[in-house]
Amino acid sequence: MEDGGPAVRRRSRPACARKRSRDRAQPCGPCSPPAHKRSSPRAEEEPVPASPEYNNDSEEDLFGDYSSFSGNDSLLAQVDNMEQECLQSIDLLSYTKNMEDKATVEPAFGDLQLQNVRSKELIFSATGNITGFKTEESHFWRTASEQENRTLEHGDCILDDLPSSQLLYFEEMNNSSVDSRKPSGRKENANNMNFCRDKMLNQSSCHHNAEHSKRNNELSPSTTCNLSKRKSLKDHLKNTMTENAKAHIPKVSRTKQLKEAVLSEEICVAKKAIETSSVDIGPFYGLPSKVKDLLVQFRGIEKLYEWQHTCLTLESLQQRKNLIYSLPTSGGKTLIAEILILQELLCRQKDVLMVLPYVAIVQEKVWALSSFGIELGFLVEEYAGSKGRFPPIKRRIKKSLYIATIEKGHNLVNSLIETGRIGDLGLVVVDELHMLGAGSRGAILEMILAKILYTSKTTQIIGMSATLNNVGDLQQFLQAEYYANNFRPVELKEYVKIQDSIYEVDNKAENGLTFSRLLNFKYSSNLQRMDPDHLIALVTEVIPNYSCLVFCPTKKNCENVAEMICKYLNKEYRNHRENEKQDLIKDLKNIGKGSLCPVLKRTIPFGIAYHHSGLISDERKRIEEAYSAGVLCLLTCTSTLAAGVNLPARRVILRAPYIATEFLKKNQYKQMIGRAGRAGIDSAGESILIVQEKDKHLVQDLVNSPLENCYSNLLLEVTKGIQSLLLSLVGLKIARNSEEIYHFMCGTLYGVQQQFLSKEKSLSDVTREALGCLIEKGLLKEKMTSEKEQKSQSNLEITQLGQATYKGSIDLAYCDALYRDLKKGLEGLVLESCLHLLYLTTPYDMTSHCSPDWMIYFRQFSQLNSVEQKVAAIVGVPESFIMKKASGQAIKKRPTYGTFQKNLTCLEDMCKIS
Repeated sequence: MEDGGPAVRRRSRPACARKRSRDRAQPCGPCSPPAHKRSSPRAEEEPVPASPEYNNDSEEDLFGDYSSFSGNDSLLAQVDNMEQECLQSIDLLSYTKNMEDKATVEPAFGDLQLQNVRSKELIFSATGNITGFKTEESHFWRTASEQENRTLEHGDCILDDLPSSQLLYFEEMNNSSVDSRKPSGRKENANNMNFCRDKMLNQSSCHHNAEHSKRNNELSPSTTCNLSKRKSLKDHLKNTMTENAKAHIPKVSRTKQLKEAVLSEEICVAKKAIETSSVDIGPFYGLPSKVKDLLVQFRGIEKLYEWQHTCLTLESLQQRKNLIYSLPTSGGKTLIAEILILQELLCRQKDVLMVLPYVAIVQEKVWALSSFGIELGFLVEEYAGSKGRFPPIKRRIKKSLYIATIEKGHNLVNSLIETGRIGDLGLVVVDELHMLGAGSRGAILEMILAKILYTSKTTQIIGMSATLNNVGDLQQFLQAEYYANNFRPVELKEYVKIQDSIYEVDNKAENGLTFSRLLNFKYSSNLQRMDPDHLIALVTEVIPNYSCLVFCPTKKNCENVAEMICKYLNKEYRNHRENEKQDLIKDLKNIGKGSLCPVLKRTIPFGIAYHHSGLISDERKRIEEAYSAGVLCLLTCTSTLAAGVNLPARRVILRAPYIATEFLKKNQYKQMIGRAGRAGIDSAGESILIVQEKDKHLVQDLVNSPLENCYSNLLLEVTKGIQSLLLSLVGLKIARNSEEIYHFMCGTLYGVQQQFLSKEKSLSDVTREALGCLIEKGLLKEKMTSEKEQKSQSNLEITQLGQATYKGSIDLAYCDALYRDLKKGLEGLVLESCLHLLYLTTPYDMTSHCSPDWMIYFRQFSQLNSVEQKVAAIVGVPESFIMKKASGQAIKKRPTYGTFQKNLTCLEDMCKIS
C-alpha cells in the first residue's frame, strides 16, 4: 500500500473471453456422461467467499422469474438445458436397458454438476483468501501478492466508522493512486458477478461427493421415473447462490490479519513496558516498530535529534507528569507531541485532544496524521470551522484524536464534562502555549486547561511553544515540569534594513545591530519611486530557484505588493514551470466555479500569489500545495501564516514592523522569522525586516527586548473571560456555590497572577462581583434551599437564557440584546426581503467598524424599495432619523429597538448588496 491509503485491486474477465466461454458451454447435441474426475481437494476445504454486493437478509427469491445474469445463454440457462437433455436420455435408457445398465446412468446424473464445470473449462483452487481462476482462452490468475493488497471500498463497514476528515484523506489518497488503473463500472459489475458465480460453483464442488453418495443410496426405480417432478438442478443452484449471497465473508486477507496480529502484540508489549516505567520502553519509545517505519515512509525521518531523545526519556514523562517544553521554531517540537499522542492512543487506549490556534493549522495537522490513523487503527477527527460533533461519538474499540481550534476545543471539553466522559481524555496537547496571553482567545484557552485540571486528575497536559518567558507562572498553573533547548537544525541570520543600509541583528552588540553592508542595487528613477524599499531587488536575489515569503501588515497590502513585484519582473520568470502554473490557474477557476481573482490571474504566471484569510479554504490549500511543490516561489502573506503552517522559505521579508496598525511584538517577530530555513528543505535561512527611519528606535528596542510575559486575560476580557467561565462552571455543575467557584479560580492562571493583575481587589472580591453581574443579567439565579441548607452556602442555578448563552458560545455582552432581537423577530419576521434576516444574522462585534458618511448613506437608503425601507423602520432606523443625521441636526433620542450600531451595519451591508 502506497501513500498511506489502501487501494482496491479487482480484475474482471474481458467481455470477449466471457462470451467465448459461454458459447463453448452451450450443448450442441445429446449429452453423454463424461468420465468422472475428482475435484480439487483444496477447493473443497476452503470455498471462495461470496461477494459483499450480494449480501441480503431477505428470505425471498433473489432472482425471481429471471434466472440469468446476462441473458438466455447464462450459466443457469445452460444448466437448465443440459438437465432437460440428460433427463430425456435417462428416460430413454430406462426403457431399453436392464438394472445393470441403470447403475451406469445414476453416476452420470450425479456428475451433472461437474460436467457443467468441465464444459465451462474452469479450474478452481482456494487457500485462505487467495483465489485463482483460469480459462482455456484467457489465463487470468489472482495471485497472492495481489490478494495481500486487497482492501475494502468506501462502502464497506470498516470505513463507515471513519470521521469525515479522515475519510476525505482516504478518498483523496485512493483516487490519486488508483485513478490510472480504475476499471469501469461495467467491468466491476461483471467481475462481481464472476466472483459470486465462482463462489457458487466452488461450494457445489465441495459438497459433490457427499451428495453423490446420498443419491446412490436413495435413488430407486420409482424416483427415476419421477425425476421430472423432483427439485430441478436449476433451483438447487439458485438456492445455493442465495445462501452464498447471505454468507459472511472475511473483510481482509489472511496476510493482513497476520500483520495486524504482529502489530497488536507489539502494542501489548509496549503497554506493559510503559506501565512498569522501566528504562527499556519498547521498540520505539514505547511504540511498535511500525511507527518508526511510518515516520520514514511519510515524513522521511530516520533518526531523532539528540534533544528529542532526551525529552522523550525524561523521568517526568515516564511518571505521566504534565510538561512544558520550549525550542526555537523549526527545532522539531511537533514530533515529540506526535509520539506522545501515539503512545496514548495505542498503548494506553485513551482519547487525545490537540489544540491548535488557527483553522488552517488544524486542517494541515488532520491531513498529516490521517495516514497514521489509517495504518495504526485510530480515528482523526477535525474540530474547526463548522466541523465537529458535540458530544463526540463514544467508540468502544477505536480511540479518537480530536484536533481542534481553541474555540472548538473549549466546546468539546464542555460536552465531555457534561456527559461525564472527561476521564476518557488521556492527553491534551497545546501548541503555541504562549497564546494564553492573546486576548479573548487566551482567556478561552485558559478555561480549557483549568477545567481539565479541576475535573480530571488522570489527564496529562503537554504544552509547547517557541516564545515563552515567564515559565514559572505557567508551571505553577499547569503543575508541570519544564524542558528547554536552543537547538535549531538550520542556522538563521537576522537582518534589519533601514533606508540604503542593512544591519545584522547581534544580541551581543550594544544596540543589538551591527553594520553589515550597503545596498548597491541600481534602480531607475521610476522604479526607485515605485519601490523605495528595494523589495524587488531583495526578492529577485532568491526567486525562482529558492522560495521567499513577504509578510505584509494588511490583506490589501498583500495583494498590492504581489502586483507591484510582478509589474517589474522580467518576463523570463513566466517560463519557469509554465505548464504547472496553468494547471494551478485552472484548478483555482474550478474551485471558484469559473471565476478567479484578477490579482491571482496576473501574478500566478510569474510564480507569485497572495495568502490571507480572504481566500476560501480550498483556494488556500491549493496555493499552499503549489508553493510546497515549487510551482509558486513567492507568497505575500499576513501574520497568521507564521503560526505553525508548514510553508518554509529560504528568505523571509517583513514588509513593515506592524500588524495592521499595532507595532510588532517580540514573540510575533520570532514567529515570522522562524519560517526561514526549515530543516530538510533549506541549508540556510535569513530574515530581513524593512524599517523606516521614524521607527528605528522602536526596532532597536524590539531587537534588544526579551520575550513578552504571558499574562491571564480572564479579567481583561470580562464578558468573554471571567463571567463566561463562571457561567459555564455553574451550567456544567463543576461548582455549585461561590465557595466552590473561588476554589476553582485559585487554580487558574489568573489565580496564580492575581497579585500582579489586580492589586486593588482580592480574588474573592472579583469572583463575587462577577457572580453578581451574572445574576443581574438573568443568567444565574440563587437556588431555593431547605431550612437545613440555609446555614450553609446558598447554591446557584443556571437559567434557560444562561444555558443557551454558554452552550452557544455567545458573548455575554450581547446575549440580552440578541435575545430581544430574536424575540422581536418571532413577533413579525419580514420575508419579503432578505433585509430582516440579514439584520438578525449580523454579528454584534462588527458594529465597531461602522462609521457611515450620512449623505452617501441617505442616498443609498433612498434607492431601497418600499418593503426594504419598511424593514429598516421596523429594526429601528427610520428614514426621518437618517435625514436628520444627513442634514447635521442633533438627535435627542435614539431608536429604542435593537442595537443601534448593529442596525446601521446591517443597512450598510444591504446598501452594498443593492
